[in-house]
Amino acid sequence: MSTSLPRSAPSAQNTDARGIIAFLDALDASAAGGSGQPGRSGQSGTELHSLMLLRHGHVIAEGWWAPYTPDGVQHVYSLSKSFTSTAAGFATAEGLLDLDAPVVSYFPELDAEVTDPRSRSILVRHIASMAAGHSSEQWDRALATDHDEPVRGFLLEPPDGEPGATFAYSQSTTYTLAAIIQRVTGQTLLEYLRPRLFEPLGVERAFWTQHPVGRDLGFAGLHVTTEAVARLGQLHLQGGAWGGRQLLAPEWVAEATRTQVQNGTDPASDWAQGYGFQFWMARHGYRGDGAFGQFCVVLPEQDVVLALTTETSDLQSVLDAAWTHLLPAFEGPDSDPAAADAALARRLTDLQVPFRAGTATEAAIDTDTDTDTVTGAEPPTGEFTVAHSVLDRLTRVSFAPQELTLHEDDGATTTLPLVPGSWPVRGHLTARAARTGPDIVLAHVQFVQSPHKLRITCDLRTGTFDATWRNVPLGVRSKSALSELAQPPDVDVL
Repeated sequence: MSTSLPRSAPSAQNTDARGIIAFLDALDASAAGGSGQPGRSGQSGTELHSLMLLRHGHVIAEGWWAPYTPDGVQHVYSLSKSFTSTAAGFATAEGLLDLDAPVVSYFPELDAEVTDPRSRSILVRHIASMAAGHSSEQWDRALATDHDEPVRGFLLEPPDGEPGATFAYSQSTTYTLAAIIQRVTGQTLLEYLRPRLFEPLGVERAFWTQHPVGRDLGFAGLHVTTEAVARLGQLHLQGGAWGGRQLLAPEWVAEATRTQVQNGTDPASDWAQGYGFQFWMARHGYRGDGAFGQFCVVLPEQDVVLALTTETSDLQSVLDAAWTHLLPAFEGPDSDPAAADAALARRLTDLQVPFRAGTATEAAIDTDTDTDTVTGAEPPTGEFTVAHSVLDRLTRVSFAPQELTLHEDDGATTTLPLVPGSWPVRGHLTARAARTGPDIVLAHVQFVQSPHKLRITCDLRTGTFDATWRNVPLGVRSKSALSELAQPPDVDVL
């Protein structure tokens, strides 16, 4: 069975490449402070890391912004949920999972403890659709009740609304769904999906973080390639069929990608259009998405899949740009489609994550062949001690010719090469540095299996540094070691 995705010029699939360019330009303008709205927290603007756009089953645009690469896996945050939904679809078809069974029935060891009628009335379909009846995110409370078995903490908190009718986006629901699947199959989600999803789709690299050890997290923690995300979307767009074979039941796809519960009334919000089985309904089509802008957008009317990885705190602006620029492009090419296709090909060549100064306007740092610099001076040699750091264990940073070394409180060090104008990767980290003023040296440390970057601002006058996140990663403790953040579990070669 062929797993390859054919490539095509946009015009050959009745798409105007100018619209794709306009979409990219809008996101770039947002990152530079020229447009876009700041999100609830973190840095405004969208920093692109990868893109794949499919129409009629053909890849019509693709790009990776160095240091991100086509074969590199990335944490897709809550986009993991849509993969968990797919596992639930397989388990349902195999008779292992009953959507109308009470959740507590899958945990008989908790039966005597779970006495509240509403808790006992939560069905599998309710946790699959974020409609367990709780009115707010419940994950932290579940962990506080029982850190080693969060399902117990989830079921011991009575819902304050009606299961099946009250929507609340809560990690506990997906975690419990994932725990049930792993219990009834006797396998982790990754093991269970391997022969059913990953191998047929040609996905060769993936891993899933776990809690506790031996149980894939389900609601987040999946690390996959951008193409794996695109293939998941294409599988659903094709009603569960792939390469002439029906992998996923079409009935499941239809149920998972329609509204199971209402979740808001704002007509301008793509987070208030209804929720399916671990998929969001949208103003156009449906999608899986993850924190900081990890997207799998499916547009059945246009026969389109958009897979996108970014770092942003304003996810709505990304979808707004898609509706503004991409939707008209799918109406067909304008004049001179060959020129438009060629312009897009140039636009997607030699891509690189920008090295920005981190000012209010996110100005790009000028570069030349010799150095990353604004002032023309090389970053200095020498050491800086901590003035403030979001990572408690990071106590010193030091520069040597073409090297940046990060020192932690236990003596551990991480040394990264500095190559002007590029992002050389060592392990799962890469860095750039520049002298951005007479007394300031700025370094960016990019975590290439995540969306995130650490900004280190060194003051030559005081010999100290400040370290901040561009956007704070979810679940990261201030006392986390760099090795924990940069060296997640080995990638499972499927």
